[in-house]
Amino acid sequence: MDFELIEIDLHQKPKWFEKISPYSKVPVLLHGDAVIYESSVINEYLDEITPSHSLLPSPPLERAGARIWIDFDNTKITPVFYKVLLCQDEIVQEQLKKQMIEHLHFLEREGFSNTDDGPFWFGRSLSLVDIALYPHFERFGVLAHYRDLELPTDCKKIRTWLNAMKELPSVRQTANDDAYHIAAYETYAYGTASGTTAKDMQMA
Repeated sequence: MDFELIEIDLHQKPKWFEKISPYSKVPVLLHGDAVIYESSVINEYLDEITPSHSLLPSPPLERAGARIWIDFDNTKITPVFYKVLLCQDEIVQEQLKKQMIEHLHFLEREGFSNTDDGPFWFGRSLSLVDIALYPHFERFGVLAHYRDLELPTDCKKIRTWLNAMKELPSVRQTANDDAYHIAAYETYAYGTASGTTAKDMQMA
């Protein structure tokens, strides 16, 4: 689909952006007069208005399963990613790192169960689950750099999936390397971040 990308400086947000983003966060999608926000909701909306090919399975039970794992990313992986970065207490950091490892092992064991036919969540076909998960795994080098937290070596399915995702043309066109993310998350790692997401995670 044709689109216009507008980058927002989160340290100097334009007034017009504050008016359309209820949470004062990115991303926000403007489609005509409609305003859609929250990444997973935007992904589903774009999928639903694209009639040629859906990125969610057709059977309702499988579709519900996909949404469960997207929610797992939103409620388990993402919060711990931010909390372990924001936390300055080494003892609590270790507890949070163990939580992340547990989540990754659960994802490896219970989530990636359809990958025998291909590297993606549903085997050969890319889905909204892959698209929801990938951005946080692209940033995983941040945890390795600041918190000595690596993707476990026994998470082989996750590693195979991650390598396949990195080769997708759409990912190659939009990806940032570890150096970019390490610089972007420096304030989180040293406890000086003051953005909306940092404040939300510190209160959670």
